[in-house]
Order: sequence, then C-alpha cells, then structure tokens
Amino acid sequence: MGIARPEHRVVGCTIHAYVNPAAGGAKAALAALDQKSGFDVRLTPPERLAVALRQAVSAGEPRVLVAGGDGTIASAAAVLAGSDTALAVLPGGTLNHFARDHGIPTDLEDALRVATEGRVTQVDVGYVNQRLFVNTSSVGVYVRFVETRDRLERHLGYWAASLVAGLRMLGSLRSTRVTVEVEGRKTEYVAPLALIAIGERILVPPKLGQAVGEPGGALHVVIPRGKRQARRFTRAYSRIDRGMSAEPQALGLDSALVDHVRLDLSRPTVKVAVDGEIVRQRTPLEYRLERGALSVVVPREEGDG
Repeated sequence: MGIARPEHRVVGCTIHAYVNPAAGGAKAALAALDQKSGFDVRLTPPERLAVALRQAVSAGEPRVLVAGGDGTIASAAAVLAGSDTALAVLPGGTLNHFARDHGIPTDLEDALRVATEGRVTQVDVGYVNQRLFVNTSSVGVYVRFVETRDRLERHLGYWAASLVAGLRMLGSLRSTRVTVEVEGRKTEYVAPLALIAIGERILVPPKLGQAVGEPGGALHVVIPRGKRQARRFTRAYSRIDRGMSAEPQALGLDSALVDHVRLDLSRPTVKVAVDGEIVRQRTPLEYRLERGALSVVVPREEGDG
C-alpha cells in the first residue's frame, strides 16, 4: 500500500536509466529516452543489473529508472528495497502488471515524464523465503504454464504461446498436497494451484485478479477447492490476462488476507513462479509481507505542488 514519504529532489540532476539491450522492448525504450533530456542511459544486461543498482544506492542516487517488465522490475526492487533510492519504471514488458497497479503510464513518453516529475511513495513487497516479488507468486499448475509458454514463445509469439500453454495446462491438471499454516492454524489441501498476491484481489470475473483498492496491505492467499474449481479459475484467469472476457461466476476458492503464510509441500524443493519467472526454492515456503519497503516514483496526485 502506498505511503507518502519526503520528496526525493531530482531538479537539476541526471537520472541513471538502465536498459537491457537484448530485451524485446529495448529499441522502443532507447528511442523514447533519446527524445528526453535528464537521463544517463546505461546499457545493462540482466546479469549486471544488481551490481549496477547497488553502485547507484551506494552513491546516494535519489532515484533510478529501470526499463522492463515485471520480472526485471522485481529484480531491481530486490536491490532497492530498504534503501533511499526510489525506483522509476519505464514499462517494457507484455503485461506490465506492476506499472498498471501503481498508476504508471505504459506510454513511454508519459512514463518518462513521471520518472522526472512524479512523487515518491512507499509500496509493499512480498518475499517467498528470501526471494522478493512485487505482484504474485504461485506453486503448482501455473509453473508448468509459464515453462510451456516460454518454450513455445520463440516459435509462436507470446499470445499464441499463452493460448497453447493454457490449453495444455487445462488438459493435464495434477494436484499437489499443500498444508497452509496461518497464525498457527494448519489447513490441508489437495489442489493443483496455490497463489499468493500482494494486496487483496478480486476473485470473480470479469475483473478477476485485479487489485481491490490500492495495491498492498496484505498477502492474499488463494487456493481452488479441487481440480474442477482450479480448471475454472485458471481458464478465467488466463483469458482475462490475455485481455479476453470471462463469464461472471463464483469459482470455488478459499482465500485469506495475511502478513505471513507457510506452505508445506511434499518435496524438499519445488519450482515457484515469482512475477512470471520460475525459480527453485527449498520447502517449506515462507511467505511474508514487508510494508512500505520499496520507494517507487508514481504520478503526482491532483493538487500536488
């Protein structure tokens, strides 16, 4: 949830702008930056981003700009969380959930204007074990969906790969035994999916997955009650994620708003989806919310000086 903090002054300063030269949106990002003064563009591959941002924090930079989608933004947030350096976002992904949730324009020219003129607010982040995420994390069927989509994307493109991956996912749902522990109370599920989002989400189409009010405030744990409910949930979620309509209906979900949740699974390590990236984590999975941990540059509100 956004919390106002003292303004980071950038008047007369140059903002370091980090762009992955190999990213799909790099050409558009660089063209937009070329038309806007006040940025020092630094071509930075993903494996160098953390080092570059640590140097910016150590140098006391008031804000930095990072171009990319949710995975790149989460990587930047992992370095900047807890520091006095604010994150400005130049959206460069396909869906740009983080930017949209925080009111950051997806139009590049407008986003650059926000980067230089916007206000700084503090937002919540989540952790699964020691891995930071800014939107959602999940275990189960969505992991297989992402792996299949990424494998097909180079041949079919993102949207067609997502469609095929979604159909394969729906045709081969496999349940996982998950024990969810919240405030010492354990509940056992046999379900194909467990989703943890930052901030309460709408759980009924047509706005399934959208934030309820401002993002943040709690972790929203969502688990379908069995395969049938999981199939309906994943079908609706994948359609809405692609900008398609979904029938308004209750989806048979259990959910809870918490600051901390522990997932016990039957394997010593599992693959976990974190902001669309797949990582392997040791179990149990310890999820926690860190309130106001990340400074983000967002559009000024009406009446701001």
